[in-house]
Amino acid sequence: MGFAAALASITTVFPQISREPVIVQSFFGAAAVLVAGALALFFSARRSGRALTIQTEIKTPHWLQMCAQGSLMLYWGWHVSPVYGNLVLLLGQLLFAFGFDALLQWFGRDDYRIGFGPFPILFSINFFMWFRPDWYYWQFVIVALGFAAKAFIHWERDGRRRHIFNPSSFPLAVVSLALILTGTTNATYGLEIAQTLFNPPHIYIAVFLVTLPAQILFGVATMTIGAVTTAYVWSLLYFGVTGEFFFRDAFIPIAVFLGMHLLFTDPATSPRTEQGKVMFGVLYASFTIALAAILEATGAPSFYDKLLPIPILNLMVRRIDAWAALPFLRGLEPARILGAVGFSPPRLATAGLWAVMFAGLGSVGGLDDHNPGQYLPFWQQACEAGSERACRNVVQMEGVHCARGSGWACNERGITLASKLGEAQAARAEFGRACDLGFGSGCENLLRLATGSADFAQAPPPIEDLPVVIRGSKGEVTERDPAALYALACSRGWGDMCGTPPGRLDP
Repeated sequence: MGFAAALASITTVFPQISREPVIVQSFFGAAAVLVAGALALFFSARRSGRALTIQTEIKTPHWLQMCAQGSLMLYWGWHVSPVYGNLVLLLGQLLFAFGFDALLQWFGRDDYRIGFGPFPILFSINFFMWFRPDWYYWQFVIVALGFAAKAFIHWERDGRRRHIFNPSSFPLAVVSLALILTGTTNATYGLEIAQTLFNPPHIYIAVFLVTLPAQILFGVATMTIGAVTTAYVWSLLYFGVTGEFFFRDAFIPIAVFLGMHLLFTDPATSPRTEQGKVMFGVLYASFTIALAAILEATGAPSFYDKLLPIPILNLMVRRIDAWAALPFLRGLEPARILGAVGFSPPRLATAGLWAVMFAGLGSVGGLDDHNPGQYLPFWQQACEAGSERACRNVVQMEGVHCARGSGWACNERGITLASKLGEAQAARAEFGRACDLGFGSGCENLLRLATGSADFAQAPPPIEDLPVVIRGSKGEVTERDPAALYALACSRGWGDMCGTPPGRLDP
């Protein structure tokens, strides 16, 4: 009852909640679920004569993951202000999680073991999915689904009854699949989360540093090594063959990289053997790559790629450990190989190997903030070279810039649609937007399109548009000095701007 009361009281304390009727209703609905469950538990225990108790259970994986994920969320929020606004909502989720977990435990046994367990589950969920205010009740459904799966979906493993699924990944995968099938991705901030995770400077280094203690203590570095190596090698090969990046703005997108450290590395639902952990990581990266290609081909949002594979892999862990026993796979055990050349203890040696690999990938541009694929000129050049995929990326990026108020981007998007993709009707709408925003070439292209002309008017982006169109995946361009903007544009692939700007922006 205490968790329910605290959950309901939040709605009157914090204005960002009280202003949103559906969020208020969601909080009261979640509190009502806890109250109903508590009453049912009370009468059941009274009828059976059970004495319910509470025990404190502090597990190192829980508090260590809580500290790592919490510090990373604070760093993210320092550069993306809505993250701090979500912390109040996260508090409500935590209260519900503790109360719901208590009910599930007491219904199954007489003692409730309270600790830090709900924190890493809730942090992991909130690193990848928030529902918008009008749909917020589904956020509590995700939490309930994760704890219910942990409580009820079990198997025998290593002589003990254990939960099968990672309690944060399972509900994310289930809800992601439902959102894809129903076409309701816009009910969430999933795309915005995937994009803004890249905003903080040196975010790859931050993820590496905060997760390194867990990599050492729990021996999960082997999984991360397998996943990162597979994804990077694939991206490098794809770039070598096509001249394009498989993942648009990075060899390994930060959201995928985060998943390789926080989302699939739960020791309780992953393989026990070192060889199995390597295979687990390789399979996670392989499934993510395959899903990214499938989602892109079907027109579905590709940010789900990292969320869908983990329950499948959780179901495979016993088979993976069985495969790991095969003699020819012994070479997949980094700790044994490192031990043979004098590096020990095994977990520290494996984490050290991962640190060396991370430094190496950073030094060659595999994991950094400045991948050229995040900027429009890279994809424009690939589109001009005849890549339809690149043209689709150009249309998408120019659409984002157009929505942010750049008439130049609207006009360029119309030209790409009409001349590269044969979509004249869609191009007409873009030229109209460009004209409405005062970009003269857009007005002229409306007339040319109406007369059947295939020759479209173009002009350089005005200085006022530069903060929008030269923006990459790292967030907003705050610079307003024309000379500095031209220098920044030049460094980001805009060759025509490697000179003196024609004028100055208004302050």
